[in-house]
Amino acid sequence: MAAEQHLVPFLPHCHQHLISAILAMEPSHCLISHAKECGRGSITEQVQNFLWDHCFSKHVDFYAPYLKSFLKKLITEIELDHGYVLDQLYELYAQYMTSFKDGSLGKRDARICKRISFLFPDGCSENRSCSDSRVLVFPLQCSLNMLEGDTGCSIWPSSLFLSELILSHPELFSNKSCFEIGSGVGLVGLCLAHVKASKVILSDGDLSTLANMKLNLELNNLNVETDMPQGNQDSSMVKCMHLPWESASESELQDIMPDIVLGADVIYDPLCLPHLVRLLTILLNRMEPHNGPSLNGRHENDEHGYREDASDRSNGRCKSIYNDGSNGLAKEAPVAYIACVIRNIETFNFFLSLGDQAKLDIVDLTDSLKPVKLIRYMQSYNEADVRLLRITCTRTITG
Repeated sequence: MAAEQHLVPFLPHCHQHLISAILAMEPSHCLISHAKECGRGSITEQVQNFLWDHCFSKHVDFYAPYLKSFLKKLITEIELDHGYVLDQLYELYAQYMTSFKDGSLGKRDARICKRISFLFPDGCSENRSCSDSRVLVFPLQCSLNMLEGDTGCSIWPSSLFLSELILSHPELFSNKSCFEIGSGVGLVGLCLAHVKASKVILSDGDLSTLANMKLNLELNNLNVETDMPQGNQDSSMVKCMHLPWESASESELQDIMPDIVLGADVIYDPLCLPHLVRLLTILLNRMEPHNGPSLNGRHENDEHGYREDASDRSNGRCKSIYNDGSNGLAKEAPVAYIACVIRNIETFNFFLSLGDQAKLDIVDLTDSLKPVKLIRYMQSYNEADVRLLRITCTRTITG
């Protein structure tokens, strides 16, 4: 059954949140919280019947060990409140007890399928990314246990933030060439394709993560290309490329020529940060077609370079202008949006220092560019933990 069929628009918001949380495989205590909200403080028989009709009776659509864990928590919670437990819930739990042993739950499958639902609020018809059903669901194959080193196949908070941002502000990304570094499970790329970015290129330095990303794109009916033709305008086509930061060549990066660079939770390892800053410096510059000064050369007010007098720094933003040399028209310079959770302030400050040395202009947009809350049901996700950085480059590379 398609995930959207679990989420019909006429369901009350609390019921939509409950089903969305189950589809996303939220922790059991989060599901209990949603179930109690549906029952106005308790898990009533009506709530249990709703869960049976939309979830447990269709258990083949869900990861069985996960449902077993939730069902155990659900029954325990109802019994503690001296409530009535539906007979079919007891019977299903007995089936699970005989089918799955506790020791095999974490080993049965290396990957699971989570379905991330974006629930658009009423009155969102003017938002171009809002579907008629006001529900957008992406199935994603993810790692069962990120603590075992499979971090690239996990859904990180910053990727959820960037995804909400893209869907909330499609005008920033539609008809733009977008390139993501460290694309993980591919959720950000799926949102870029949904808002019709003119070109979407995803990358990762880990081959197993890249393979999983391609699978997720295909799960969501996108065409995956390893060699996308120049000028491709097919919004259903996404290019995936293997890009280890430390070995990416300058010419390889200059060939990408994105309008927008995106990155989610890429500021985490001090050893990787010099490579990340080098990537950003090259991607955010436009290589000029003539011979000129070295990488360290700067062109202020140059005909082909960035013009300082054309910068707009209102509201904490920097809009640089450059001439692409093709038709004499000025275009907005490349920009990067990096979402990150600061887990170590020293690592974050090291990134800022490296960016300053590389003449990157880094502006914190956390308080000025906010997404619409499209995943309110996801209680395990705290948007307040995520910082949004807008990065531009104040120097020009010439070749």
